Amino acid sequence: MKLEECMNRIEEIAKLLERADIPLEEAIALYEEASGLIKKAGTMLDEAEQKVMLLTKGESGFAVVPFSAEETE
Repeated sequence: MKLEECMNRIEEIAKLLERADIPLEEAIALYEEASGLIKKAGTMLDEAEQKVMLLTKGESGFAVVPFSAEETE
């Protein structure tokens, strides 16, 4: 499952949980599903962050440094 799919499903679940007529058992199951999806999305974001590296040329050659959003602003 892609990150976008996780986020869309989490939004769907949130809308379902906002309804007052949802049975408790279903609400618990949806909550558990959303919790798992949130964890999965967090892991995907962490992995993506680790992959986003920049090559910069310094005095000693090229070095891999973490991407910083501040550098692009």
